[in-house]
Amino acid sequence: MKQVVYTASPESQQIHAWQMNEDGTLTLLQVTDVAGQVQPMVVSPKGDFLYVGVRPNFRVLAFRIAADGTLTEEGAASLPGSPTHISTDRAGQFLFCGSYNDACVSISPIGADGLPQEPSQVIGDLAGCHSANIDNANQTLFVPALKQDRIALFQLTAEGKLAPRQQQQVETVEGAGPRHMAFHPNGQYAYCVNELNSTVDVWNLNNVQGEVECVQSLDMMPPGFSDTRWAADIHLTPNGRHLYACDRTSSTITVFSVSEDGGLLAIEGHQPTETQPRGFNIDRSGRYLVAAGQKSHHIEVYRIEEAQGLLTPLARYAVGQGPMWVVIHPLG
Repeated sequence: MKQVVYTASPESQQIHAWQMNEDGTLTLLQVTDVAGQVQPMVVSPKGDFLYVGVRPNFRVLAFRIAADGTLTEEGAASLPGSPTHISTDRAGQFLFCGSYNDACVSISPIGADGLPQEPSQVIGDLAGCHSANIDNANQTLFVPALKQDRIALFQLTAEGKLAPRQQQQVETVEGAGPRHMAFHPNGQYAYCVNELNSTVDVWNLNNVQGEVECVQSLDMMPPGFSDTRWAADIHLTPNGRHLYACDRTSSTITVFSVSEDGGLLAIEGHQPTETQPRGFNIDRSGRYLVAAGQKSHHIEVYRIEEAQGLLTPLARYAVGQGPMWVVIHPLG
């Protein structure tokens, strides 16, 4: 399987494209200079475009992905606020943007040509909006509002509108600060990393009452940690067996095992990683994890061990300044 790794470095305004080799090592393919601070990125479901949020001129850029993984910019559209997180629905028809600074989530249609259009809807009153996450069924959008300790829930209509649900939100414990999410392959459970208390919550998406319910919350920090908690990102292996979450103050990645049904986590270990890991990702095979150090200006590749999901360092590479977003995309 051919794969490409994209890293976003806002301080140097660059996207690095790397070929991921079969043994997990990386070969640099391309460095793309971007007109603005490049931050969140996502690949379209069809795999033909990389969508990138930039600031301070708030826009989403569309880069066409060539057969070898290199990028060519083909379009841009405005965004209503500073892009903190971007994603698409699972059919690739709509692009969602969460804005922390502007306390809103927006939806933008994606044309038949794959290019994002101007926003068609903006929803505010989401203080600290940190991500927008569509469920596996492509029906419910989960929007963590970090400063409000809640995750807002919206129904995605066929017309591309975010409509109120009967259950309009779920709440975390006070001071948790919900940030990013991942969904189990079976669609029954989701996982949310909480930035301010560095915990991970497990959400049952359809309990006996047909509602979303928190069924577990785990402290992700190493024993004895007493500094400021500052969690950032969360990802699940494609087979749903191992979950990972990172904390920037401790510069660690916490390794969780996941029960067969997805409803229970257990901590397997803590992996020291690059300084201030704000973003990381897992390859499609589930064998490798790539973490970015926002303060080390390097990325590091780890092999994922099958039994417990523990991480073995393989190699590290210099990238642009302040790398903070990692996307791994299979080619062909």
